[in-house]
Amino acid sequence: MNKTPRKICAVITARPSYSRVKTALQAIKEHPQLELQLVVAGSALLDRYGTAVHFIEKDGFTIHEKVFMVLEGENKTAMAKTTGLGVMELANVFYNLQPDAVITIADRFETIATSIAAAYQNIPLVHLQGGEVTGNIDEKVRHANTKLADIHFVTSQDAKARVEKMGEDADYVFNTGCPSIDIAARVLQDPAMDFDPVTKYGGVGGPVKATGDYLVVMQHPVTTEYHQSKEDVLKTLRVIHELEIPTFWFWPNVDAGSDGTSNGIRSFREKYNPQHIRFLKNMEPVDFLKLLLHSNVLVGNSSVGIRECSFLGVPVVNIGTRQNRRLRGTNVIDVAYDEASIKDAIRSQMKNPRNSRSAVYGNGNSGQKIADLLATIDLRFHKTITY
Repeated sequence: MNKTPRKICAVITARPSYSRVKTALQAIKEHPQLELQLVVAGSALLDRYGTAVHFIEKDGFTIHEKVFMVLEGENKTAMAKTTGLGVMELANVFYNLQPDAVITIADRFETIATSIAAAYQNIPLVHLQGGEVTGNIDEKVRHANTKLADIHFVTSQDAKARVEKMGEDADYVFNTGCPSIDIAARVLQDPAMDFDPVTKYGGVGGPVKATGDYLVVMQHPVTTEYHQSKEDVLKTLRVIHELEIPTFWFWPNVDAGSDGTSNGIRSFREKYNPQHIRFLKNMEPVDFLKLLLHSNVLVGNSSVGIRECSFLGVPVVNIGTRQNRRLRGTNVIDVAYDEASIKDAIRSQMKNPRNSRSAVYGNGNSGQKIADLLATIDLRFHKTITY
């Protein structure tokens, strides 16, 4: 006799969260024993952060609920209030959808709203990408999500060991790898740069082409250093301006300090109008990884440099503390916010022979692993620390 499919509710709260879970969503959607309930919330709904919801809908996913919860301000207080509003709104969403399990993703500040709303209603909580080290508020949120969660899908053996050290039951901690690596694996199978970024995605700035030498920059504010965000981004901007290498620059995530980062970009652009830099909001995950694959270097402090770029072998110049102590491949050079150091590191990485691919975050079958486990594992909402 066929069992009723388990209803698995995934909450996407921001642009990077979608690529982190896309292949798992697809595998859940296609699994005969599972039913996907998709909730899109937070900055994933907002135009100035790239309206990730449009890409989600274009990929054929049905969105069951949209939750508008981002408060203006982009400071510490706005972050706290956004999270509180998220708890209130998501509590109602889960009450109405009645899922069998809820998925929360990684470590963004607002993801703890998903965890609280589910855990307090005795809904089994599944956490993706626990046990990693990041620093700033993400460090606290990631491990708080782990303690609220009942089932853990981690991305590496290193992370698995750390989650178990936190007192989590080893029978409910699974090293599935990261679903974003699934997309990277597909890109390696079909690597052709088959689109023009400016024609397809617009943006502002110079007419930069994704041919020949070019850089990609993704620099976000550090929430514990948010007052420095404008000066930090100006240092990187000055370096990129002086190097005169064609560059695709992506706008920051919504975090405390993103106003400073955005303001720095706008004021620099108005003053210098650099024609070798194109500023973009967002891209479809496959297109973004193709752009990275054919670039010379990724510059900034995005986790994509630690995860996907390690698998793709893309050289990375990682600036500052945002990715502090994260497990990484040999493709990364770490520098402080010092213009001479950033410039030297970019020049060094431009000569990187691209022979440093790493599978530390999985080998390309994470989404299916996650779906199969969700279909078979005993779902629970009660646990006790193991020591």
